[in-house]
Amino acid sequence: MRIKLILTATALCVAGHAAIAQDLTGTLEKIRSTGTITIGHRESSIPFSYYDKNEKVVGYAVDLCYLVADVVKAKLGLPKLEVKLVPITPSLRIPSILSGKIDLACETMTNNLERQKVVAFSSTYFVAANRFVSKVTANLKTLDDLKGKTVVSTIGSTNLKQITELNAERHLGLTILAAKDNFEAFRMLESDRAAAHFMDDILLYSSVANSATPADYVVSDDALSVEPYGMLLPPDDLAFKKVADDALAAIYRNGEINKLYAKWFLNPIPPNGVNLNVPMSAALRRAIANPTDSGDPETYTIRNAAK
Repeated sequence: MRIKLILTATALCVAGHAAIAQDLTGTLEKIRSTGTITIGHRESSIPFSYYDKNEKVVGYAVDLCYLVADVVKAKLGLPKLEVKLVPITPSLRIPSILSGKIDLACETMTNNLERQKVVAFSSTYFVAANRFVSKVTANLKTLDDLKGKTVVSTIGSTNLKQITELNAERHLGLTILAAKDNFEAFRMLESDRAAAHFMDDILLYSSVANSATPADYVVSDDALSVEPYGMLLPPDDLAFKKVADDALAAIYRNGEINKLYAKWFLNPIPPNGVNLNVPMSAALRRAIANPTDSGDPETYTIRNAAK
């Protein structure tokens, strides 16, 4: 798989390297001058960006970040490009990209209109939805079932923001806790410190599948929102964004994205060899067929796609 992605990267870069180098600015010039690309990653966002049992950073989004690194290396004509990996949290990822601590991040960050005011995103590479997971024995199916209970989500996430707003709008009387990451949030549910954990559905499915007793948990049917994921990029750096978008567009066109998706969502994955068995959604298939960096959730709905 990696060899094929590298070939894709090389095929993207047929322009003269010397001519390109003369026009470099922003992130591409920074990478050329340092010989290093710095990628932000998460520690426990299975299957997107996380540590395996050997403390190696792996995941669907991580593979996409490495593809961009390969395209950058080829585009700049560099004989060698060091990839530096930097762990980030939801609350630190935007400050990290704005300060230049990282050049890009491939993880589970929702692209929305509010965030687009301060950072940039690549074309969408996954579409999730905000739901909650709870214990089967609690029989919690809707938001109203959660009235007066304690719930948890991850600090700095759109999920935490949304449930906080819904709590006020619908007078649910929730006690809302903020965990540092998805791993900690699910542990709070496991230990009954919270009755429900709000997060993107794919991450909830992953937490349940990798838990000691998956049958004890259920993810809500109702989706509270649409959450498109894109690579987090520096603002106002169109040249670097074009590299990322072109890298994704190439594997969308040649079909390699389907093999990459199957690797992480339809086959056993580290660290426990669990198969998430999550087929590609219709919304993601549309985003692959017609790449978009839209932060408007309506872009990804069936009714909008039919227009």
